[in-house]
Amino acid sequence: MMRYRFFFLTSLAVELFFPMHYMRAECKEESSYRQYNEGTAEHVKLFYQLNHKHQTLDFVLEKKREYLSLQRKRMDIWEAVDLFDQLVDESDPDLDLPQRYHLFQTAEMLRQDGHPRWLILTGFIHDLGKILALYGEPQWAVVGDTFPLGCAFAQQIVFSEYFEQNPDLQVPLYQTRDGIYSPGCGLDHLHMSWGHDEYLYHVVKDFLPIEALYIIRYHSFYSAHREGAYEHFMNEQDKKMLPWLQLFSRYDLYSKCPEKLDLDALLPYYQELVDEFFPSARSW
Repeated sequence: MMRYRFFFLTSLAVELFFPMHYMRAECKEESSYRQYNEGTAEHVKLFYQLNHKHQTLDFVLEKKREYLSLQRKRMDIWEAVDLFDQLVDESDPDLDLPQRYHLFQTAEMLRQDGHPRWLILTGFIHDLGKILALYGEPQWAVVGDTFPLGCAFAQQIVFSEYFEQNPDLQVPLYQTRDGIYSPGCGLDHLHMSWGHDEYLYHVVKDFLPIEALYIIRYHSFYSAHREGAYEHFMNEQDKKMLPWLQLFSRYDLYSKCPEKLDLDALLPYYQELVDEFFPSARSW
């Protein structure tokens, strides 16, 4: 029942109800995160050059047909977590640790601040869709900021200048503000750039509260929830969910600290938490 009580919190209410206390001294200043500029590491800039060139509407539709039938394999959550020791996110300028570690970082910061169990679980699993990279997908089709296709690219997207080589620029309709969509249609009607957010959303959508699903599906949509772009596509549900997304984003981002966590000591808590929501294997 908790999920429905939280559903109608405003942005201010979320901030007051769940202030962010758990900032380690070893963490960077907030203003130093997500710095995409001339000083950004070359591998991050190369990632976005490839991402912005190859993410097209046709590509997204192809990947949805390929993956969203969820016939790749059956696997429980812990099998996916264990695979994350092999993965480092090439798009991230703030973290060069294996992704398994980031799952615990985000969840632990949420737990230390006393958030509900469904939100701690969301922090723990939110990036598991990155398993796409271990299926053989290039990282530009797995990680990085997401954005809608089939309409004009917003200037608020990081390295938006790299879209100059995107084939969708040759389609006049896609260069209009609304493109193939209509104002107020809702974010769930947009075809977002393909990656881990959309994939994991479909894997877990029958098992979590709507707030958790919204966070999983749009946590990489920074141009919207951080920069205010694409607001004209949002419906009333999007506007109600946005404060949860913005709250979560702070934990996802500012938990990237060099301090080492004792993962073995944390395992019993997270094993119990995962079993509560996902007692059996899932189709991926």
